[in-house]
Amino acid sequence: MTSRSRKTKRQAWRFGRWAETFAAWHLRLRGYRILARGFRTAVGEIDIIARRGNTLAMIEVKARGNLRQAAEALGRRQQRRIARAAAAYLATHPACAGLDVRFDVLLISPWRLPAHLADAWRCEK
Repeated sequence: MTSRSRKTKRQAWRFGRWAETFAAWHLRLRGYRILARGFRTAVGEIDIIARRGNTLAMIEVKARGNLRQAAEALGRRQQRRIARAAAAYLATHPACAGLDVRFDVLLISPWRLPAHLADAWRCEK
């Protein structure tokens, strides 16, 4: 691996971490309580788990150069991994069992407000 590709990967990682932090603050300002960030299991990862009222939102943050690229970055395979991670979270947090679970996407691009796509997809059962 060249030093340039390492630098590019490091910059992309930093941008992603910044985007997740920005997304968490955006959600807090809109009345969400952040329950977890970077929730990882062997079956998948969820960027942000947040609650507002009776809704538990499993939120994937996508940061790209523009909102269109961000929107196109979430595939079916990743959705399934997030859904499996959500099931693992619910299994270990029985207090959340009665809440309405929703899968959201927060799109981040430079110099724009985030686009929050609530209920972006449904989990296949």
